[in-house]
Amino acid sequence: MKKLLALLVALILALTCVTALADEEEDEENYDTGDATLDLVRNEDGIGENELLVISFGTSFNDSRRLTIGGIEAAIAEALPEFSVRRGFTAQIIIDHVERRDGIHIDNVTEALDRAVANGVKNLVVQPTHLMHGFEYDELVETLGGYADAFEQVVVAEPLLTSEDDFARVGAMMVELTKDYDDGETAIVYMGHGTEHEYNKVYAQMQGVLTQMGAENHYIGTVEAEPSLEDVMAAIEGKGYKRVVLRPMMVVAGDHANNDMAGDEEDSWKTVLTEAGYEVVCVLEGLGQVPEIQQIYVEHAQAAVAQLEK
Repeated sequence: MKKLLALLVALILALTCVTALADEEEDEENYDTGDATLDLVRNEDGIGENELLVISFGTSFNDSRRLTIGGIEAAIAEALPEFSVRRGFTAQIIIDHVERRDGIHIDNVTEALDRAVANGVKNLVVQPTHLMHGFEYDELVETLGGYADAFEQVVVAEPLLTSEDDFARVGAMMVELTKDYDDGETAIVYMGHGTEHEYNKVYAQMQGVLTQMGAENHYIGTVEAEPSLEDVMAAIEGKGYKRVVLRPMMVVAGDHANNDMAGDEEDSWKTVLTEAGYEVVCVLEGLGQVPEIQQIYVEHAQAAVAQLEK
């Protein structure tokens, strides 16, 4: 009897902990990110023979998702009307988050591909909205390999930063976006995600492009790799900057931008730079909502379509 009672007490305690964790998680989600119903999730059937599947990591920030990922998808749909544009996210945690909070389902990659198969798609073009050829891109290509016999033709388009022209155009746009702050006393800092993948080198490459353009007050750091915030702070120190403008070098302005960059926590970039004596301005706009950036994705999708055999 004592053992049974002990087991019951342990079970009650465990259930209490689970409930507390669930409540805590719900509290953390209890912030306004916009109206999810305004976003076009693009998971309809009736696709036809030609599909252009846009694959993104995803974000649970509804307004940013609509303006960035949604903006890219809409631009591609307008440019390639002969293709049905559909959406897939690689981050299951984001898909689950949005469905739990907003009651809206977004296909993961497998679901999107299975939908294409069920709809009889023959020609599949996949456009990643990833910044680079990183782990997410590699995993996408691997997943597509399992569907090699499901379609007559499959072509994977390039991510945002691939060619030298891509770097030049994106760099020019990054400078254009911040020109109103260019007063000689302001450092422009772009926050990238960072990765352990070898393609983390794109951040250093873009820094080189910005320097060659003469945008010497523009700096790039990453949340999870190098260059770090500490590297950026060392680079701007002693150069007479009074203000720092922070923008995400990410397709979306999601969790990293809102919390790691612009949050009020003691380790956020905004807090650390403010405590270092700088006036800090945070601009919460993802690259994906910039029409010129959307156009690069459109051109990559068009190049992939051109590879299909007619």
